[in-house]
Amino acid sequence: MRTFKADLHIHTCLSPCAELEMSPRNIVKGAKKCGLDVIGICDHNSGENVPYVAIAAKNAGLNVLGGIEVCTREEVHILALFSTSEDLLAMQKIVNDHLFGTNDEKLYGDQVVVNENNEVIGFNKKLLIGATDLSIEEIVNKIHDLNGVAIAAHIDRDSFSIISQLGFVPEGLQIDALEVSKKDKIENFKDLGFPLVTFSDAHCLNRIGKRFTNFSMKQVSLEEMRKSFLEEDGRKVFI
Repeated sequence: MRTFKADLHIHTCLSPCAELEMSPRNIVKGAKKCGLDVIGICDHNSGENVPYVAIAAKNAGLNVLGGIEVCTREEVHILALFSTSEDLLAMQKIVNDHLFGTNDEKLYGDQVVVNENNEVIGFNKKLLIGATDLSIEEIVNKIHDLNGVAIAAHIDRDSFSIISQLGFVPEGLQIDALEVSKKDKIENFKDLGFPLVTFSDAHCLNRIGKRFTNFSMKQVSLEEMRKSFLEEDGRKVFI
């Protein structure tokens, strides 16, 4: 068993609220600098920059999990993480089919697609900062249908969290874990009965790895992470 230091909530310059410095190559350098073993790329409602981060990390000894931070119709953010590019693309199609509106760059910021060489190759025109018309339950179920892991994002925040929007975690919701932004608030949520994690939600380079979770497991995979959440066969998560 080995301990892997993971920050699974990092935005690229594709997210309109992220800094333009958050390019694939810069993210990989920042992650290596702070000793991360695993990163998750979770831009708002899109996984378009994930392949380029994975290519940039290929020879860097850094594991990259592809994901999307999906906004439900209740305006709750859910981290959706996947093992394969095919599953990620399938989730992207679902999100695209249920996300409406066009981005206003002057109001929300640019949504930049950047390759592994830090070259701008396009701009996403969808309103990525918006909400889909799918419920929390529908999003979580679709993530699991595609063999993904679903984590309720930053539940201790005053906006875009399951607690701020609903006041509770719905009974029967098959969420895999809850992300808490601040370590000193973790004790407040232990009685909810879900595995707790903390990640950086980095929108700029100096935030990468500022918060992370340790996974004790045999190798980096979503299946191993699921076992860690459930504390199966000696796997575990600890902060």
